[in-house]
Amino acid sequence: MAWKLEDIKVIIPIGGEATRLRPLTVETSKAAVRLLNRPLIEYTILELARQGIKEFIFGVKGYVNYRSLFDLYKEGIGFSARYHIKPRVHFKYIPRAETVGNAHAVKIAVEYYDVKEPFFVVQGDNLFKLDIKKVLEYHEQKKAYMTIVLKKVENVEEFGVAELDNDMRIKRFVEKPKRREDAPSDLANTGIYVLSPEIREIFNSEEVEEMLKLGKMDFGKDIIPYLIRKGYPVYGYVTNDLWFDVGTPDRYLEAMLTLLRTLSDEDMQGMRIDENRRIFVQGTSPDSRKRRVIIKRMYRKGDLKLEGDILIGRHCQIGSGTYIEESGIDNFTIIGKNVKIVRSSIMDRVYIGDNAIIENSIIGRHVEIRSTPQKPTKIINSVIADDTIIGEGSEITNSKIYPHKFINAESKIYDTILT
Repeated sequence: MAWKLEDIKVIIPIGGEATRLRPLTVETSKAAVRLLNRPLIEYTILELARQGIKEFIFGVKGYVNYRSLFDLYKEGIGFSARYHIKPRVHFKYIPRAETVGNAHAVKIAVEYYDVKEPFFVVQGDNLFKLDIKKVLEYHEQKKAYMTIVLKKVENVEEFGVAELDNDMRIKRFVEKPKRREDAPSDLANTGIYVLSPEIREIFNSEEVEEMLKLGKMDFGKDIIPYLIRKGYPVYGYVTNDLWFDVGTPDRYLEAMLTLLRTLSDEDMQGMRIDENRRIFVQGTSPDSRKRRVIIKRMYRKGDLKLEGDILIGRHCQIGSGTYIEESGIDNFTIIGKNVKIVRSSIMDRVYIGDNAIIENSIIGRHVEIRSTPQKPTKIINSVIADDTIIGEGSEITNSKIYPHKFINAESKIYDTILT
């Protein structure tokens, strides 16, 4: 291979408003939405950093995306220290620009930082395992201008779909086919690309500049079909490894459950409270360790019932008689007595009152769920965004509640989007 991994840059375009994951993304970049007690994008960065990548360029668009990413990671010193990565990684950001697609963000990044070697493009809302050295070697072997990592999927209508020839070259690409029969295969575009430096010349060609003027600079909709149409060498690399597009609340919960089952003990960043079970409680400070001892004692005495794979964050308090199944509980969360939480994500600093029931739901940051034995609150198949207060005795089913809402006691909300 002509290049060392530490020479290879990764560009992560982060733009748009992530409407499919609303209301979690109303005030937070999708890349920064918390999943199992860390920002979603951290899984991607860590996967690549552990393989030797040292330079990440965030192609951020708009204030919310920039603020979320810069406030979290700044230049990368804290991230590197947290995961013991030496020498440290460097995080960079494109200058302020109104990009008109993810390929436009990449164009700005390669020009501004004068990228002259092959580089990776990955998406900020994807989770994956991938041997990037193998992909890079494949890309060079094929003498490709662009290599697209592909994955077999069932729901082809939600992705760009590629048709390969016998040499793995992409001969046809259909972005989000309207019907299953319109898809040329079941190989979906994962949004993971290797691009050769020659792409800069293509980005600056008259035809692509014209596309840019028309506001058409998206890889899936515009650039990939253009490259194939013009005969440039675009190849597919089929992966069987883990890959998730965390684009909707349902996919978010599916990804959470998969990670709960598959992440290594090290990546769970917690200690097991039962050596035979995947039940982890995080925290290393003296106070965190005390709280873990309390949770462990309650679990052993049967005061706290835990089923399936579970992650509990730092400084969490859980009342007696509570039942938790296949869920993630984030840091500084207070859970009352006789609460039931099933297949749900509870983000940090949430308060859940006694006897509440939460199933197949996502509860955002700093949410208060008031509930009493006399007036228990139920939240089923719903998403509650940050800093919301739910009054006691409320029932919320198949609904989405936007941030900073106050839901009156004993409210009945079904099949509703409350903006």
